[in-house]
Amino acid sequence: MIERLNFCGALPRLFKVPMGDSPGYSMVQELLRAGMRESLRASSGLQPMLAKLAELLFVEALRRYIELLPPDGNGWLAGLRDAQVGRALALIHGEPSRNWTVEELARGAAMSRSALAERFTSLVGESPMQYLTRWRLALAAQMLRSTKEPIVRIAERAGYESETAFNRAFKREFGTPPAGWRRTALAPL
Repeated sequence: MIERLNFCGALPRLFKVPMGDSPGYSMVQELLRAGMRESLRASSGLQPMLAKLAELLFVEALRRYIELLPPDGNGWLAGLRDAQVGRALALIHGEPSRNWTVEELARGAAMSRSALAERFTSLVGESPMQYLTRWRLALAAQMLRSTKEPIVRIAERAGYESETAFNRAFKREFGTPPAGWRRTALAPL
């Protein structure tokens, strides 16, 4: 299975989460306070504690951000808001190298194939199979940048049956073959 990719590439460069009086916002405030208290204590285990607090803060801020998205918005986050499309996204992200079909995703989301395809495309902005392909290629790009694994192995882990098919898809998405992309991504600035 492919390791998890950081989802930050799917987020806007900046998002604002207004602070208010709701329970969710008070959790954000409490997490910030806890981080400050821990920073001032400088006791053992500080770094792991701050890392976990930051992770919780990010998740809670993201939840608040999703709640504030316009109802007619689309994209990955809009898809997460919908229970059934969110389930299909979870299936894709849980096993990106699996040979998914729209029918299998629809079954997992408790929808008909045509209803999932229509709702997914409407909310996410692309079909389930297009999304799966882009997600696999994003994961492969991360592996190319962060590992020394052979390209053929990365292609397999990304769900491609042949290195040739992977090279073609990768070049279509990124404008350069995987080997060239890896060289560029690893080159010092």
